[in-house]
Amino acid sequence: MNYSDIQKKSDAELVELVAATREELRNERFKDRFTKKASIIRNAKLTIAQALTELSARDGKADAK
Repeated sequence: MNYSDIQKKSDAELVELVAATREELRNERFKDRFTKKASIIRNAKLTIAQALTELSARDGKADAK
């Protein structure tokens, strides 16, 4: 998912995205080492970080007004 796609989502959608991606990351981490995919883990972490960054930036803009 691109950062521009994340910026287009509403706050509620971002919170839902973070929760779903965290669950996906948790499930992937608990698989045995032969079926785990490093790319899925890396992409999930990136998506979570981007979504939380966007939520934080929006919160900062709301405080500035």
